[in-house]
Amino acid sequence: MNINAFFELSSKIVTMNEYFTNNMQTILKDDYDHFMASLKKKEVKGFYLNTKKVQDTSFLDEQYITKHPVVENGYLFDYEHYPLGKMGYFLSGLYYIQEPSAMLVSYLLEVKEDDYILDMCAAPGGKSCYAGMQLSDAGLLISNDIDTKRAKILSGNIERFGLSNVIVTSCKPALFESVLPEFFDKIILDAPCSGEGMFRKDNPAIETYSKEKVLECAHIQKELLDTAMKLLKPGGMLIYSTCTYNTLENEENIQYLLEHYDVSLINIEKKAGMSEGIGIKEAVRLYPHKFNGEGHFICKILKNI
Repeated sequence: MNINAFFELSSKIVTMNEYFTNNMQTILKDDYDHFMASLKKKEVKGFYLNTKKVQDTSFLDEQYITKHPVVENGYLFDYEHYPLGKMGYFLSGLYYIQEPSAMLVSYLLEVKEDDYILDMCAAPGGKSCYAGMQLSDAGLLISNDIDTKRAKILSGNIERFGLSNVIVTSCKPALFESVLPEFFDKIILDAPCSGEGMFRKDNPAIETYSKEKVLECAHIQKELLDTAMKLLKPGGMLIYSTCTYNTLENEENIQYLLEHYDVSLINIEKKAGMSEGIGIKEAVRLYPHKFNGEGHFICKILKNI
């Protein structure tokens, strides 16, 4: 190995945070070594079809793609040999490239064509585009992101997908409380989190990680959940997700909802390597050593009438 290659390799080696590794040992027990080994493997990439424009993958080279294990119009692809993000099909909005675990969130939302939906933290738009393409002209999607720069990227992806019944906003979600109380049939809250599920593909996520970040994120998430409850109709559904593993940002936030609001949990059927939540069997945990993707937590919550 020459000296340049050595320094390039060294720059990619990041020590795992002890708080994280201790937590994961507690959570996974005998599975911990398998989990840690999976973090050394290359990331997995996927895409889903824009069913408003295409119905099958006949326009693609199918030797480089495989079916998503759960999502009907979702696929995994060999990005090293088949760079779908650089093709004209992508720019034409025929598909959206999204990590396979994250793809499950909007899929599990069970969108009806006339739903009024809010995506609270929507950028870059993978969950909004999936939900929006299932709506008829009678439905509405408000896609929001507090970061103006990210909201512009979100808007570009919505436009590329050809979705006409979507409003893109950039504000604190709490600002909706006074104008749209109990307005939405369904809410997507893919909450800002500590990003433990990004450690395989994103070294900066490891470098900025700390116990303090976990606690800060958990606090912000509770505030967002409070807002979601005020905006959701009685009988409406909230889907809550993070790309992290610790219980503070996941199950403990769901327990907070159960203790402070009249809500029920909707069971998610476990398929293809999907694990139960910790102490909350209705929720789903996705680990990269069990599910072919990065890490995710997903829970569906019904606001009782």
